Parts: sequence; structure tokens; C-alpha cells
Amino acid sequence: MNHFEIPPFTDKGKAVSFGKTPDGKGGAAKSAPNSKMLMPTGPQADFKNSMTLNDGTHVAVTTITGKKSGFTGKVWVWAPKEYNDPKFAKSGFPVMIALPGGAGFPNNYWMGTDLGLQTSISKWYAEGKSKPFILAMPVLNPAPDDKGVYWDGSDIPGQPKMGTWLTEDVPDLMRENFRTVKSRDGWAFMGSSTGGFAGLKAVLKHPDKFKAVIASGPDIVPDSSLWKGHEKEKAENNPELLAKQLIDKKGPDVYLAFQVGDNENNKKTLPDVQKFVQTFTKGPVHTSLRVIPGGQHNAKTYVPNMGEGPIQFISQVMEGPVE
Repeated sequence: MNHFEIPPFTDKGKAVSFGKTPDGKGGAAKSAPNSKMLMPTGPQADFKNSMTLNDGTHVAVTTITGKKSGFTGKVWVWAPKEYNDPKFAKSGFPVMIALPGGAGFPNNYWMGTDLGLQTSISKWYAEGKSKPFILAMPVLNPAPDDKGVYWDGSDIPGQPKMGTWLTEDVPDLMRENFRTVKSRDGWAFMGSSTGGFAGLKAVLKHPDKFKAVIASGPDIVPDSSLWKGHEKEKAENNPELLAKQLIDKKGPDVYLAFQVGDNENNKKTLPDVQKFVQTFTKGPVHTSLRVIPGGQHNAKTYVPNMGEGPIQFISQVMEGPVE
């Protein structure tokens, strides 16, 4: 009965609350002005349980219409068990926005526990390798990746504003519902393939908001067919040009952890990433590159290898839990 998700043998679909928010549903206190932690601002989202992990934590899902992008889509969330530990009751937690490759619609494959992202973060935290990240797992695209059409996690003219969705609306949802870190020191991306590109681009485009990314098997330049006729906007979303601008401005510092398999189906992926690292690792742009022996272009390759360097690289420079 649990396997077939038939109530009452499963808690799938039940309402989930990750904490109290000051909207009449718990009345959380505001954080002190000098605090590094931001209390949930509310309003509280309507989260429904998607699955319960063995440690009792929940992956939950909600559908929101972004106030800034106008896009309506699903966001899955997960908080580690430490989030509800009384020891951390007044602590803000770092947030990692996890982006999928492939279609990235209508689901985000990181929400499934088969890839083990959630249990891996808990394990890495216990081992002292990682921060106890809260995960936000939004849809990446506004429609199916049909015939290779995708949106590059960007605001392409005439298209849904997926860049604003990922960098404004999803963080706003997390601030509304969770105790977070006020500064950019508590905000990061991770993603694979097109999601890796979107996360890399987001950090380089908005270094005032995000500090780090783990980009696995990413594209390095925007290549969506939807950019046709919009070369200026395409250039404004090009990680190579954004990295150069950041270096010229001398900051703020960003931390880019790349990992690429040496057996990826696109043989250009590794040399393209190596060239980016060689060219732009200077000044405020800090990089690490893990080449995965025998690694292929898939999430099952990337998750275990995040624990072999990339998660440590970004966790060393990020904050949380903080009061």
C-alpha cells in the first residue's frame, strides 16, 4: 500500500510545514538587526509532502507564481534534520538551489531520492565536509525540452523570465518559509548539464546575491536556439563575458566548483571547462575542477563525486548555521 502511495499507508500529499512564519500561522519572532540569520518572512507556502526519507525529513512541493517573473511553476524543497534540532532553533541555514539537466520540466529530478542528493548532504555534513544545506529544487524550463529547445535559465526576450524565476522568485520563496542567511554567504547553486550552465551563469551575473556554484558537466556559453535575433541579451548571459567583467570590477569573490567526467558524451565539455578555468581563474574568480575518472554525463556520476572535493570547496567559504 505504501509502494502504491495509497493513504493511510503513505503520507504523500499531506501538508508539510518547515517552521513558523509571521503570517498568523505560528507568529515567528523577527530576527535582531545585528543577526546574520533571517527569520521566515511569510506568507507560508502550501507545501505538500512528496516523499519522506528514512531520517524523517520531507521532500515537499508547492506551486507558486513568481511575483517578479510572472512564471508559474513547481518548487520542491528539503531541509536536513538539523533544521528542526532545538540546538539550531535560532539559526539560519544556507540554501542550495539545485537545477536539473535535460527537460527540467514538469519535474526537477533532484527531488527524487534515487539520486541520493538529500542523504548525501546529510552524510557529508556528518563527516564535516559540507554545510547542512536546505535544498530548493525548482523547474528549470517553462515547458518540455521539445526538439532541443531550452531556455538557458535566462530572461530571453519574448519568453518566460526563467532567469528571474531562478534568481529572484525561488530565493524569495525560501526566505518566506525558512530561517535563512541574510548575506550571499548562505546562497549557492548546483546543477548538471544545462542546469550547471544556469547555476554558473546565475552566480557570475548576480555575485551580490550568490557566492558559489557546483557546476557538473555544464555548457560554458549560452546556446539556446531561442536567442536568435537577441545577440545583446545573449552576451549579457554569457559566463565567459560575465567572468571577465567580474575580474575587471575586482569582485565580489565567487567560488566555482566544476566537475566533468572524462567519458562525457559531448567530447567538448571537458576541454571547454578546462579552458574556462585556465582563462578566468584570477582575482575574484576562484575555481576548482574535478575530472571524474570514467565519469559520464549523468546525475548518478555527479552526486557521489560532489563529496570528493566540490562540496568541501564551496562549504569552506559559505556560512551557516548562523545566529
